Amino acid sequence: MGYIQDVIAKVKERNPNEPEFHQAVTEVLESLEPVLERYPEYKKAGILERLVEPERQIIFRVPWVDDAGKVQVNRGMRIQFNSAIGPYKGGLRLHPTVYPGIIKFLGFEQIFKNSLTGLPIGGAKGGADFDPKGKSDGEVMRFCQSFMTELYRHIGANVDIPAGDIGVGSREIGYLYGQYKKITQAYEGVLTGKGLDWGGSLVRTEATGYGLVYFMDEMLRDHGKTIEGATVVISGSGNVAIYATEKIQQLGGKVVALSDSSGYIYDKSGIKLDTVKRIKEIERGRIKDYVKAHPAAQYFEGKGIWRIKCDIALPCATQNELNQEDARALVAQGCFAVGEGANMPSTQAAVQIFHTNQVLFAPGKAANAGGVATSALEMAQNSMRYSWTFEETDTKLKHIMVNIYRNASDVAREYGYENNLVVGANIAGFMKVARAMLAQGIA
Repeated sequence: MGYIQDVIAKVKERNPNEPEFHQAVTEVLESLEPVLERYPEYKKAGILERLVEPERQIIFRVPWVDDAGKVQVNRGMRIQFNSAIGPYKGGLRLHPTVYPGIIKFLGFEQIFKNSLTGLPIGGAKGGADFDPKGKSDGEVMRFCQSFMTELYRHIGANVDIPAGDIGVGSREIGYLYGQYKKITQAYEGVLTGKGLDWGGSLVRTEATGYGLVYFMDEMLRDHGKTIEGATVVISGSGNVAIYATEKIQQLGGKVVALSDSSGYIYDKSGIKLDTVKRIKEIERGRIKDYVKAHPAAQYFEGKGIWRIKCDIALPCATQNELNQEDARALVAQGCFAVGEGANMPSTQAAVQIFHTNQVLFAPGKAANAGGVATSALEMAQNSMRYSWTFEETDTKLKHIMVNIYRNASDVAREYGYENNLVVGANIAGFMKVARAMLAQGIA
């Protein structure tokens, strides 16, 4: 067994029954073989062994009282993975599927995503198996206050700066921040995704979706293609999907489908985004309600969105949502580009099909880095006690995303993997962290 496979085997042995984490580690490490051949000092210093083991794992009880007066208990956690290039940075996810394997997977990915932004932020992730769907504002507030009553001990503006993720929007960030401020008596940039009236940044809501499209636009232009006139299918209907749709439409593309966990809508004339925003951002409803306002559109229960003919596919919902059968369907229909707006939404088998068929593929750790990039811009504004305009922040975001594409593309070409942005992003993200870890000694 080779060195890299030995490290992967030890990860699986030490972290049993955590397939998402195993998948993330395997995908990254298997692309690093040419790096280790060129830089044997990384093996000698045990960089990989240290990289796959979180610096700190915090798991805690979260008791709260529901509206019926019954005590509920959830499990909260924060996995602080790597701080070699800066304080820990990564979202908090509130969803019933949350368990250590998911959070480790997300935290491990965050190391490289944050490195790719070029900004001084390390990798972390956290959350709880609490489901905010169907809960009252009071129940969500009490949960968030209990969650922060433990988490506050482990975070800080120069230590660990959480943000939102699935299930954590402006409401949850507000409740979390209020409790942190009450306990610590400190008004500091310890959370990102805050409201504009109390330290938030313009473009933060739009950042991941906009950033995904800026990355795709640069990648397509580099290959003589364009978003203008393209038919686009996007999974999901949360922040990422909504604002990817908005930017695609601004650039002249036509988005024809969106989804949620129940099913998907198809509107061949193009998605009417105002309706989706009303349903999802104001009414907190289901995507099937779209057809009530637009009867010519169609709603389909379950999966199947990737069977819709398109030029560009943007999976923006959740991990492993696009499998090899979906990939084959997209290829058969003439899809020429896929961009990941979620964290690892395509299985490794699907990615292989895209590469084999020369479909342009933008991996999530590069393409969806716009959210954390703008979170870091929010941190910078908090430190200065200053706010940039929408145009200033959006320009910085676009510059970061173009640079991420260029960096990943150049590194892929340097190592003999031209047009393979998975390898390019993995190596580019790894190199910055590895150099920092080597410089800081065995710590």
